[in-house]
Amino acid sequence: MSDPNEEDLIHTFNGIAFTTRSSPELLKSLASFEARDDDVLLVSYPKSGTHWLAEIIMLLHPSRVAITSPIEFGDPSKLEQLDHLSCKRILPTHLDCNMLPPAFKLKQCKAIYILRNPKDTAVSMYHYYKENPNLPTVDDWREFLEMFLKGDVVCGSWFDHVLSWEENSAGKSTLFLFYEDMKKDLPNVVKKVSAFLGVNISESRIHDICAKASFSEMKTNTEKENYNPNQTVCALTTNRRLVFRKGAVGDWKNHFTPKQNRMFEEAFAEKMKSSQVAKRIVYEF
Repeated sequence: MSDPNEEDLIHTFNGIAFTTRSSPELLKSLASFEARDDDVLLVSYPKSGTHWLAEIIMLLHPSRVAITSPIEFGDPSKLEQLDHLSCKRILPTHLDCNMLPPAFKLKQCKAIYILRNPKDTAVSMYHYYKENPNLPTVDDWREFLEMFLKGDVVCGSWFDHVLSWEENSAGKSTLFLFYEDMKKDLPNVVKKVSAFLGVNISESRIHDICAKASFSEMKTNTEKENYNPNQTVCALTTNRRLVFRKGAVGDWKNHFTPKQNRMFEEAFAEKMKSSQVAKRIVYEF
């Protein structure tokens, strides 16, 4: 860490690191947050494709839903703002499932969990830490990888995050999607999301959505346009230009040494041995 003052950018709540954009008061208030039966949670660990998936969902519902900023983003007034929304709510979050407001589980609200392979996630978060002024500076990849494996990064351990959602997913209320599938077969992912949300959609509409929601198209549009800083689905920044970097599958091979890869594989095998979701993860095409 380069500057002692950067410690002020991070605080810890229930053993998990958050940026100051998630106030402790709001995190405490979440326990009493009132869910609605038709709420849909858009869940991810940071740098897993949340903005991309949010764009697809918005294209599926061009006028009938509101995709909010993350439920943990802001201060307690955020909950009043969410309560005043009159349309269907799509609520992004990077929260571990154990920190989720209990009302969502009681009402068995639908959740879509977008999952990216953890090696690429770690690399993407490393660059995000380097470029995001809301996060402490980390210049050394080796140092950051050790932090990532220990869970000493914002939003905590990737392993714990995935397991918490897998263990608490109730029946058919949670849809797990994979970032790598979005890169490889976006039309099929759009079909899965539309079916899960109960949206009837034609093949031509799927083609249209895929064209508008391709990674390259979204990156280009973000670089050209000015976005409302309050309209973000990431709890770590309001700057959408920080969101899209390479979007590649397998970029981890440009960063991991053989020794680091072995260390990662050992940690993954130990921590994810009970996970069925982990067996579906793809690291390269």
